[in-house]
Amino acid sequence: MDLEASYRKMKATGKLDESKVVYKETSPSVHLKDLGPHPIFKGNPDKPMVSFLINVAWGNEYIPEILDVLKKHKIQASFFFDGSWVSKNPDLAKLIYKEGHEIGNHAYSHPDLQQKSEAETMEELKKTNDVIIKTLGITSPKWFGPPSGSFNQQTVETASRLGMHTVLWTVDTVDWKKPATNEMVNRVVSQVENGSMVLMHPTKPVAEGMEDMIKQITKKGFRLGTVSELMSEKRVNGTAWDDE
Repeated sequence: MDLEASYRKMKATGKLDESKVVYKETSPSVHLKDLGPHPIFKGNPDKPMVSFLINVAWGNEYIPEILDVLKKHKIQASFFFDGSWVSKNPDLAKLIYKEGHEIGNHAYSHPDLQQKSEAETMEELKKTNDVIIKTLGITSPKWFGPPSGSFNQQTVETASRLGMHTVLWTVDTVDWKKPATNEMVNRVVSQVENGSMVLMHPTKPVAEGMEDMIKQITKKGFRLGTVSELMSEKRVNGTAWDDE
């Protein structure tokens, strides 16, 4: 608490008013960069925020509908691109980026990276970064999502050498199994908590259930944002998230 600033705000009335208390933000003693190459499954458990992780390697027909719902609710998600998909669908990749969504790396050919050598993993990740940079004109992604969640320590260390943190998930929609939309939404909403990262793909259940997920998750008091916002050390300020 900033005692001097709080005093100045209450001086005129001479009364204690909790709504006028001024707080100072303090940085944590340990930062994400200090933790070394480890997979990340969840954000800060004290931060009332949730992030959507959307892995894209197929499902083009559902992407426009998903983007429309996200835009309607002014939500930015983190899309993890398969490199070969970007090569085949540059315009769709550009549209997602243009809508303000964060872009991550999802390897190039949806491999089982747990079975790949260090050199093969490096090629998969670097090739994907290269095509993302070339297609979208952005800097290298800082988040990497292993295809099918398959990875080992070598995978994580290889991603780290390319300047990326390896991201997994806290809650899985399991949308690829084609669950009933309401069933999927209810299960996801019941499991989210502070710092949750929700895995999904551009599938029919997600396209149909995206709006309900957004409404119900925000009704529970959570903000929705990108992985970078979720991992930011900044706290909530009123109803908006501070920039890093």
